[in-house]
Amino acid sequence: MNMSGDKSWLELDDRVCVVTGAASGIGASVAERLTQVGARVVLLDRDAQGLRRMQDQLQAKGAKTLAVTCDISDAASVQAAAEKVLSTWGTAYALINNAGLLRSGGLADVSLDEWNEVLAVNLTGYLLCARAFGAAMRAAGEGCIVNVASISGLFPQSHSGAYSASKAGVLLMSRQMAVEWGPQGVRSNAICPGMIRTALSAKFYEEPGFEAKRSAVTASRRIGEPQDIADVAVFLASPRSGYINGAELVVDGGMSCMLMDMVPRPGYNQTA
Repeated sequence: MNMSGDKSWLELDDRVCVVTGAASGIGASVAERLTQVGARVVLLDRDAQGLRRMQDQLQAKGAKTLAVTCDISDAASVQAAAEKVLSTWGTAYALINNAGLLRSGGLADVSLDEWNEVLAVNLTGYLLCARAFGAAMRAAGEGCIVNVASISGLFPQSHSGAYSASKAGVLLMSRQMAVEWGPQGVRSNAICPGMIRTALSAKFYEEPGFEAKRSAVTASRRIGEPQDIADVAVFLASPRSGYINGAELVVDGGMSCMLMDMVPRPGYNQTA
């Protein structure tokens, strides 16, 4: 789909959309896709330098953006960002909760500080942003929240500390938001990305044969790109998905349905 084509179909033209973790990776791609369909995009990230760089890139293409340095794990920082957006552009129509981090470690030895750090950003940070921007949405009687979780919230990712637990929490919290705020006109949906190539994972794919092995465990036989998630996020953020609420969309190229095909069956499958 050419997201830079017909802006009117998604009905996001001139609507205010907030993206957390917008300085890089999936968040940057979501922000770019939103600008391509005419939205006014608020870029939130605690990486001030990366944020300025991203804003410059988008504005050079004529995009309408507002960059606000924000640490989503800090309630005061989130509230200040929400007030800045409200005073500058008014009520946000959509919030894409995307910022996140991972701290490796097994459950037996991951430090409590790192466990809490991951939960503070990946789970509590999503709640803080949803509260701060969702209050005006509920008052306006319309809005939507898109929570970027992970397939790791459905299947445990070992030795990744609190990551899987945090993403599983995001999924249930997203459904709870749908139930509690749906009657007030605010939808909440989640996306579960599979293997996505970002700057953080790019070095892994430099290892000979690595990409081929990973691609083989997806039905689509390829690794996802940030725009694969961005396109889904933009749709869920738009009025075109108006009757989707409390949903969890797995965007993993079919990896999650490959279990039985990973079981060796000579003459039947090609992944063994």
